[in-house]
Amino acid sequence: MSTNDFPDVSQLTLEEKAALTSGLDFWRLKAVERLNVPSIMVTDGPHGLRKQAGESDHLGLNESVPATCFPPAVGLGASWDPELAARVGAAIGREAAIEDVAVVLGPGVNIKRSVLCGRNFEYFSEDPILASDMGSGVVRGIQSQGVGTSLKHFAANNQETDRMRVSSDVDPRPLREIYLRAFQGVVEDEQPWTVMCSYNRVNGVYASEDPFLLTQVLREEWGFEGLVVSDWGASNVRTAGIRAGMDLEMPSSGGMTDRQLVDAVRNGSLDEAALDRSAARVLQLIRRATERAAVAGALDVDAHHALAREAAARSIVLLKNDDQTLPLQPSQKIAVIGEFAEKPRFQGGGSSHINPTRVDVALDSIRQVAADVTYAAGYVLPEAPEGIGMSGRKAEKPAEDVLAGLRAEAAEKAAAADVAVVFLGLPDEDESEGFDRTHIELPAEQLALLDAVAEANPRVVVVLSNGGVVALPFADRVPAILETWLLGQAGGAGTADVLFGEVNPSGRLAETFPFRIEDTPAFTSFPGQHQHVRYGEGIYVGYRWYDARAIDVAFPFGHGLSYTTFSYGEPTVTATEDGGLAVALDVTNTGSVAGREVVQAYVSVPGTTVERAPRELKAFQSVELAAGETARVELAIRRRDLAYWETRTDAWVVEPGTYRVEVGASSRDLRGAAETELAGDELVIPVTRDSSIGDVFAHPAAAPVARELFAGSPFGEMMLIDGEPSAMGEAMPLGRLVSFGMPAETVEKILAAGK
Repeated sequence: MSTNDFPDVSQLTLEEKAALTSGLDFWRLKAVERLNVPSIMVTDGPHGLRKQAGESDHLGLNESVPATCFPPAVGLGASWDPELAARVGAAIGREAAIEDVAVVLGPGVNIKRSVLCGRNFEYFSEDPILASDMGSGVVRGIQSQGVGTSLKHFAANNQETDRMRVSSDVDPRPLREIYLRAFQGVVEDEQPWTVMCSYNRVNGVYASEDPFLLTQVLREEWGFEGLVVSDWGASNVRTAGIRAGMDLEMPSSGGMTDRQLVDAVRNGSLDEAALDRSAARVLQLIRRATERAAVAGALDVDAHHALAREAAARSIVLLKNDDQTLPLQPSQKIAVIGEFAEKPRFQGGGSSHINPTRVDVALDSIRQVAADVTYAAGYVLPEAPEGIGMSGRKAEKPAEDVLAGLRAEAAEKAAAADVAVVFLGLPDEDESEGFDRTHIELPAEQLALLDAVAEANPRVVVVLSNGGVVALPFADRVPAILETWLLGQAGGAGTADVLFGEVNPSGRLAETFPFRIEDTPAFTSFPGQHQHVRYGEGIYVGYRWYDARAIDVAFPFGHGLSYTTFSYGEPTVTATEDGGLAVALDVTNTGSVAGREVVQAYVSVPGTTVERAPRELKAFQSVELAAGETARVELAIRRRDLAYWETRTDAWVVEPGTYRVEVGASSRDLRGAAETELAGDELVIPVTRDSSIGDVFAHPAAAPVARELFAGSPFGEMMLIDGEPSAMGEAMPLGRLVSFGMPAETVEKILAAGK
């Protein structure tokens, strides 16, 4: 069918409209055969395609077709490179197009509120600007191939505990500035084809039936043009969902909710126009999917694996490198310790689990480079649960005498080597979609192994494999640490590339590594109780919390070392015509090898009258430099990213005044600063009876009226000092003055002036 001939909603019967708003099965939308409207397929896949080949199910018990498993967001986010994310997205989109998949269900841009969230491996960062720009890259790449995306999980889905019911109780400022900001950025910049609403409630209302989120914010404020789909099983009351703007319920309800919608329209409890809107959006999605031309040629498995290897190496963060322990030399005698080196964990458990086209093993990749490599398992990894995880079941651990024997073997091989490379990390049973972690410790048997190895040979390189932050009590006792996250199918080769210096590490932490779980922002409130979790830390999420309270951390947000060094010139900052900021500086590679620096710009407002974190990331750029090369780095800070949410007017406001921009290599490694004036927005708060006298005198129209009416009156003597509000007057509500004898008509005159 030509897209010009594609039917519109007016040609559908009531039953057909209702049917279009729920799935045919787990992954397919319904067709309308009478009008030649085809069924289309959607699949999981933030970091690769999970298209099940046979009978479909959400638990992943049935195998999916082979696809390239790229680094999950926890890894890719550490690259701080939206263009790399776009290239990965384009490859995923290409694979989806080959498999005739219409929409890839991702990326996820939820904020890492707590280090314990079991699904943190699927999200980019604790910072909304970084999450927004990386998510935009993935969306841009996938949709460049004529395949849609599903931005998820909208909104405030920051834990797995009780995720089907829990209410994320969050105040307006953090909701807007932290938890919605990444979604807003991706929607406004890239227009994803779909947005996926989350399971949870937000301030008491299910996300699937919240008109504030799905209509007012998403469509009216942000201009979203696509379709809202439920997370699988997130639909609560279907008629309420349609009214709110939740268009497509997935998976199939077996026709049950279709009948509910038909009955609701016929009995008058649901306006048919609301159903028409949702059905029309489903038709639009199907039409867009049919516009993509058939893909010629097969998947270039080797090319996509090479991209996965590049992305893996770019995701690795060099946390520590004393005495130039790294890079390793091929001539060294190397002891590889830890079963993760032989049995890689390269993706998280849950609905995004990919069936990879191949898997690179770190031990094999190391042996391909170095001639003298020994190996000892050191510990035994628990068997991964069947399917995609989500169970949280714990496997039985080997007896202590078995572990002692493994440690002894590892220590012996380490003692005979020039350097020991010890692979540590979290097994599948410790983190997955479906449950949260209860601590951030590495397994005790792995820490005991590291102690034994370090005693035998202090020249130790620790290689971490984990989807979420872990405590590093050994950080001051080993010379080198590589954070390799979950790196996808080519992670083993990517790790070897960095270990031997074939790739100079350039990853940066997208989340803070604390010393203790007790130091973290959400410690006292996560994961809540009685179906409510209070976001009591407010806007102080991630590094904002640690900086505001001057809390020492193991490794700060934005941190990452290189095998070379970089110097920063003095930055300049100027206001732009569109109300943003332009930052420029020279960056020089002062070392002897090529490398990549991530220049980060943090903003503060020294004279602010608004509660703020000490500094906030507002722009960044990854720049590659040859040895000795200097490059001019220009960072554009958008006006929208400088705004705060003004709760008194329910609007974004850019505060006028002096803006300070600090540039550096992490949130706590700031190399230079510059300031400029920004005009900002005029903020006028309407005067109400609840407004204080201080508020009245801050209003440009109400202040002169109030000053005149107060002059010479007992209220002026009581509430003012030298014509300005006294300490008592500053907080006195205007309406309360009637109780103290102020004529009501005087209050009305002030109210009229302050509208």
